[in-house]
Amino acid sequence: MSTVGLSFGSIAGGTGFDVNATVTSILSIEQGIETPWKSQLTTLKAQDTAFSTFGTDLSALSTALQSLTDFTGVLASKQGSSSNTNVIALTSASSAAVAGSHSITVTSLAQTSSNYSSRITTASDTLNGSVSLQVGSGVSHSIAVDPNNPTLAGLAAAINAAGAGVTANVVTDTLGSRLSLVSGTSGAAGQITLGSTVTDTTTGAAMTFATGQLGVDAVLNVDGLDTTSASNTVTGVIPGVTFQLLSSSSGGTGGGAGTPVQVQITNNNSSIAAAMGSFVTAYNAVVSDIKTQEGKDANGNAQPLYGNTTLAMIQNQLSMGLLGGAASGSISSITQMGLSVGLDGKLTLNAADLETALNTKFGDVTGFLQNSGSFGLTFTTALNGLSSTSTTGALYLAQQENTAQEATLNQSIANQETRIAADKIRLTAELNSANQILQSIPSQLNEVDQIYSAVTGYNRSTTG
Repeated sequence: MSTVGLSFGSIAGGTGFDVNATVTSILSIEQGIETPWKSQLTTLKAQDTAFSTFGTDLSALSTALQSLTDFTGVLASKQGSSSNTNVIALTSASSAAVAGSHSITVTSLAQTSSNYSSRITTASDTLNGSVSLQVGSGVSHSIAVDPNNPTLAGLAAAINAAGAGVTANVVTDTLGSRLSLVSGTSGAAGQITLGSTVTDTTTGAAMTFATGQLGVDAVLNVDGLDTTSASNTVTGVIPGVTFQLLSSSSGGTGGGAGTPVQVQITNNNSSIAAAMGSFVTAYNAVVSDIKTQEGKDANGNAQPLYGNTTLAMIQNQLSMGLLGGAASGSISSITQMGLSVGLDGKLTLNAADLETALNTKFGDVTGFLQNSGSFGLTFTTALNGLSSTSTTGALYLAQQENTAQEATLNQSIANQETRIAADKIRLTAELNSANQILQSIPSQLNEVDQIYSAVTGYNRSTTG
């Protein structure tokens, strides 16, 4: 243990000693006890930073892998094409779609029922009466002209507010204004049945209605099956596929057999390749983290996790993960999906090999990633065991252990600082008192001399 020496000078000199410097010197010894604790804290904090990086990168790897192992992920997604986009446009192909080719002939398009009224010369003319509306086999509505707004615009507003299943608008041109009614339901089921007792009280003319367009269903043939659709947006005829009818196969909107349109539904290989590329990137990021922690920093010091058991566990789980999983048909290893491991431990993706596997062994690739006991699910289990968020994950447990050690060290430092603060107060008071005594010695000696002189008659100051 270090010692502190006090330099008083001449005891009779009255100079005493430097109390503050002495207290600081004494307390520095006590503060030295904290040095190894603080050093250990610095190491643990550096480990926390490294663990955090691993946690982020392992989470990214889990997310990338999940897009391949999820039953509704990219392996389930489909894309489609139409041989004649002037007749049929593919809107979407969901995971329920099955890859294959379909032949579609469009005989006629669906139409939405509409009606329009006779002209009202002036939009502000006063109207009277009512209209009756029924859409298809729905409820019949009788809608009277609003006495508070007995104009064409007021009648349109009243119809729209009635919820009759039609949309009313006022259409104005140079000859006057008309009331336009459009069914809210396309196809034959949306046909408007209409009656009117409305008159223009300004001119005395009755308001009549004419048919703008009949409500009819689209007629088409899908893979030899005749069918109809109330809408030109067709869903469910081909499971999981939605397509838009744009014209009849004969080139017009009416009848005629025309040339069938070929609709091709395929697996979404481009999205799968992108997802596999993301997996490779995420995996290689974790490998880079491992390589960093196995080396030294710029000053030649070992990295925070050098030799750490958690680092070894991560490395082992990743290596074993690439080799795990049961075969699915002809696919028994990641190399058959275009993946290879380099000497540096990083993955490389051969896009051409992956494309070949997807085109020739798609079901086996899917099984190797998604079946029970497959590579994909085995690797997912391994990553979950390393997680920083799961309470059983290796990173989570390592971080919790560090947190506990840090709390203990911080408490020890806080307790030592409390003792040092108390010692400072005590030592300052004691040394100040001692210093005052030392500084008072010369005056006390002088008093003794004076008493001695008075008693003996001896005067020191005059003695040669």
